[in-house]
Formats: sequence, structure tokens, C-alpha cells
Amino acid sequence: MNSLKTPPPVSLAITSFNEVGRLAKCLASAAGLVREIILIDSGSTDGTLNLAEASGAIVISQEWLGHSAQKQMALNHCTQPWVLIMDCDEELSEELHKSMSGFFESGDADWFQGACFNRKVCFLGRWINHGDWYPDTKLRLVRREKARMEGNASHDTVKVDGSVKHLRGDLLHDSYPTIQSYLDKIGPFSDEFLARHVLEGKRWSLAANLLRPLWRFLRAYFLRLGFLDGFAGFWIAYATAFSVFIRYSRCYEQEMRVRQEAMNSRQPAKVL
Repeated sequence: MNSLKTPPPVSLAITSFNEVGRLAKCLASAAGLVREIILIDSGSTDGTLNLAEASGAIVISQEWLGHSAQKQMALNHCTQPWVLIMDCDEELSEELHKSMSGFFESGDADWFQGACFNRKVCFLGRWINHGDWYPDTKLRLVRREKARMEGNASHDTVKVDGSVKHLRGDLLHDSYPTIQSYLDKIGPFSDEFLARHVLEGKRWSLAANLLRPLWRFLRAYFLRLGFLDGFAGFWIAYATAFSVFIRYSRCYEQEMRVRQEAMNSRQPAKVL
């Protein structure tokens, strides 16, 4: 990576838990772009803390608060005017590194409150360039005083008050190293969907349960050209459709459970 002689006024904000195997690449990819590293750790025991401290990071221990709250804490501890928010399983491509350098060298940072860029996922041994997974545009470089984290315990989004510039280059994401790592997240994501469904007072629909998964497959595989990513593209489209089917089926299960409990409560008590 090419680096500026003097890094721009940027803090790198990271949250971690047992990420010693991926943290080194993350930190190396941002070399020359940041003046400080703030790492919020939720109890690592694998050497993550030693690696972070050896890299000059300020390490702060904090029990897990959820994705949004944990990253907001990292944002709050940053001291530089700009903050680059990353996960341990992400790294800047060389092109994105150069774009970020140019963002500050050209003076564009004086006119914008943030910068976004596309995120690219590696899955089943190849980079995914189509379908629902790309381009996955993320706002991650923000002016600290104008930024805040939103979302919930499972998902987070970065919001900024002001205009945002789109930078060339990709944020490389190693989120699903195996098929099992994807399957492990279907349950938690369906939990969140169900909770939101109940909170909003929505009713289960057979049409939605059947048609929404079909639409997600057709959109990802055909309309968004997922078929160009080979078998990996087919797997992503099919698995996405399946995960949507699970989410709506959970809503059906919940309604049946509530209905059964209501019926049981109306039954007269048995006389012994």
C-alpha cells in the first residue's frame, strides 16, 4: 500500500472479539491513512489484544453491547476530526487506499462530511461481483462530529449529517469463510426479523411466505446477474431465498403459538 508521509487527521475505529487471525490484515491495509487506532474489545483471549497493542492501538475493554452500541462507543473514543470505521474481517483494497489518500490530498474532505465505497465479499474461494452482495455500498469514512451509529444489536449503519462522496475501490470483506459460517447467521437474523414483525403488529401471509423467497432468488440470480459468479452466485441466491423463507415461516410459527395459548387459556379447568 502507498501511504502519505503524514497521515491525514483520521482515527481508525474497530470492535473486536478473538480476531487475531484477521486483525493484522485489517490494520496493515489502513497503514498511512490514520493517526490513531481505537479498538473496543469484548473479551478476547486469543492474542487479539497483544497484536492490537503492538500495532499502537488504544485498547478499551467493554462487554458486548450489540453492533450499533459497540461501534458508537468506538466512535466516541476517537479524537481525530475524521473516523474510518472498520470490522476486523475487512481490509482496504489498494485502489480504495489510494482513493482515501486522494480524498484528503485534493481537499475534497473540506467539502464533504463523509465518504462511501463498495464492499466486496470473498465466498467459496472467489470474489463476488454481482447479485445481492455486490455492490454493497457502505458509509465508513465520516467526519466525527457529524456522525452517529444507528441500527440494532444485529445490524449497524453509519449516518452522517451532510453530503457524502463515493470513492473508487473496494472494501474487501471476509465475512463468510465457509458455508457453515453463513448458515450460523440465519437463526439470529430470523430472530431479529421475528421480533420486528411482532413489534410492528404485522400478520403472517402465505403469499409473502411463498413469493418473497422466489423474488429474492430471481432478483439476485437473474436481474442482478448473480449467475456470472458461477456456483457461488447460485448458492448465494438460493441461500438468500431460503433464509427469507425461514424468516416468514418463523412468523407463522409465532402466530400459531399465540393462537394455541389463547385457546388453552379459554378451556375450563379440569375438576379432580
